[in-house]
Amino acid sequence: MILDARERLGRELFLRVAGPDGARHAERIHGRPGPRWFEAGSPIARVHGDASMFVGGIRALLLQTLHPAAMRGVAEHSGYRGDMWGRLARTSRFLAVTTFGHEDDAQQAVDAVRAIHERVVGTLPDGTPYAASDPHLLAWVHAAEIDSFLLAHTVYGAEPLTGADRDTYVAQTAEIARRLGVVDPPTTEAELAQVLASYRPELRGTPEAREAVAYVILRPPLPVLARAPYAALVAAAVGLMPRWTRRPLRLPWLPVSERTVVRALGGLTTTTIRWAMRPRS
Repeated sequence: MILDARERLGRELFLRVAGPDGARHAERIHGRPGPRWFEAGSPIARVHGDASMFVGGIRALLLQTLHPAAMRGVAEHSGYRGDMWGRLARTSRFLAVTTFGHEDDAQQAVDAVRAIHERVVGTLPDGTPYAASDPHLLAWVHAAEIDSFLLAHTVYGAEPLTGADRDTYVAQTAEIARRLGVVDPPTTEAELAQVLASYRPELRGTPEAREAVAYVILRPPLPVLARAPYAALVAAAVGLMPRWTRRPLRLPWLPVSERTVVRALGGLTTTTIRWAMRPRS
């Protein structure tokens, strides 16, 4: 009975994250023999293969909305309102193939993303042009993601990275970032913090950012039974957001609850996800 429940939950989670074609893609990503960009068990594989990515992914989305140009590009060119799960599946597939897949498939995924970025152009309300292929904008998206993934893994990961492995993780993700068009991405945790700090003057909570945050938090297209665990993941992600981001995005600031109740619920939820999605022996 317990194993059946585990399998059902695992299938449902995989379907949500990987999409209806997820099994086919996973078979190719993990089953195709040949060279990979990264070794099995290396820091990037440990982080990107852990259930803490559910929390890290939500935090990355919230943090990225604070850059007006990045948010404008999402609002004008992304189908996140009508195809939230499709966008999630494409993002998770990109992370999986570049982390675990054959090097040819990984490069093909990078080339596809770069081609999409070339088509994402527009103007901000003040008339300033933006382009998703802009290295400066790409660097913000990358830094926000990697900071979120690493922090979530530190708090909720099964075996958090320590010491030099943390810098190795940042350096490994920089290899993918360079291929995507980021110029001189950070290669250590200290450099990552410096890059994030350098963007602070550009960040603000626009109406589009607050709309996207409200959609992710309050209106996810989920069945009723899935909303409680999703709410726990969202609370865990919000609890990892820097204090200075709360007012611009209209996020709550409850430091005591975030250190106690939210951490406990986030830990329970990620542990359950890890249990459900672990392959049976």
